[in-house]
Amino acid sequence: MTVEQPTAFAIIDAEVRAVVRSRGLDPARDRLDVEAALADVLAAYDARFLAGDVPPLGDAAAVRRGVLDSLAGLGPLQPYLDDPEVEEIWINEPGKVFVARHGRSELTTLVLSDAEVRDLVERMLRTSGRRLDTSSPFVDAMLSDGSRLHVVIPDVTRRHLAVNIRKHVVRAGRLDDLAALGTMPPAVARFLEAAVVAGLTILVSGGTQAGKTTLLNCLLAAIPPRERVIVAEEVFEVRPSTPDVVCMQTRQAGLEGTGAITLRHLVVEALRMRPNRIVVGEVRREECLDLLLALNAGVPGMATLHANSAREAITKVCTLPLLAGENIGSRFVVPTVAACIDLVVHVGTDADGRRRLREVVAVPGRVEGDVIALEPVFATRHGRLVRAGGYPPHADRFAAAGIDVHALLGGAPGTPASTAGTSASGDVPLPRQRDGQAA
Repeated sequence: MTVEQPTAFAIIDAEVRAVVRSRGLDPARDRLDVEAALADVLAAYDARFLAGDVPPLGDAAAVRRGVLDSLAGLGPLQPYLDDPEVEEIWINEPGKVFVARHGRSELTTLVLSDAEVRDLVERMLRTSGRRLDTSSPFVDAMLSDGSRLHVVIPDVTRRHLAVNIRKHVVRAGRLDDLAALGTMPPAVARFLEAAVVAGLTILVSGGTQAGKTTLLNCLLAAIPPRERVIVAEEVFEVRPSTPDVVCMQTRQAGLEGTGAITLRHLVVEALRMRPNRIVVGEVRREECLDLLLALNAGVPGMATLHANSAREAITKVCTLPLLAGENIGSRFVVPTVAACIDLVVHVGTDADGRRRLREVVAVPGRVEGDVIALEPVFATRHGRLVRAGGYPPHADRFAAAGIDVHALLGGAPGTPASTAGTSASGDVPLPRQRDGQAA
């Protein structure tokens, strides 16, 4: 019976781990020191190879990268995390690891074991402060690189852990970037930037992976720099670029069942922090009521919401507050929504995986019966986003910011959005901002 000899990778991996332990290094925190330890081990290995004591190293760069991924990264998943084309990674079972590129999913050749999946999950949760056990079988957490982790354990799943890692492949930081990527025409980007500068409350709706958070981040980039922004979300995903910003995330209950911080708590606390804008990363449940109450206090805001259209988004915002208690009724909620929400921006994904803005709808504040009136500003017709004829509310806010909204939306209904609001003299410019104020 022959005994299988260890490979060069196995030898180096074991020796580097021994050095890391002896030096008391934390691979996640002391990456540079781990790299130095690996360099020392590789140098010693070369000398031993020349003496014929160890097998040949082969591809030194691949071995180095593999050991670092194993120690300081996420092992076999790390190459997909490093790949800028990969948007999401998910594990249905150890032998079925999928990734999404450009909105399309594909099955990888990676095959893991149950033990490897559990080890990866434990490693990812180690620095998150969140736990996963039978009393808490779901977990949302943020990885060190900003990716969002979601895990479900058996027996909620049939047999294996279900793992999702949603990366933030940052290709756009401003609305102009989205226009350059083809997500929206430049005229729509100019209008949305003007709406943000004017202080309108904007709801971003769409399906899963439609680009809602990316669009929200680009809208936040248009906020004047002197405004104070308070963000509340379940897991840190929103990334405002304004200098005066506070971001808060929810917290799980402890082992004793106490200490939980819900999104409702965060929205209430946000009002006590002198906000000029309140942002909720995603509205899912009864926290919608607290957001409406905050908006009704005169603080403009933004939020994202899962919905199939702008109309359905408004319907959902009218329904979610009813979950807060039996004493909350539609007679209060519907007119409050009509008064607080100014614009709904709906995004979707094409069959080829490309994300596009589908419609921009204004909420003028009118309620007809129990139905909130909507005015489409831009709508998709025959596959193109065109001017739909509606105008946003609060023309006085646009005027106070030095923006002529009628000139900005000068195109007639049916005009392609790429040319709406333009003239022979060129595009209608937004006012220059100086020290946080419109010039």
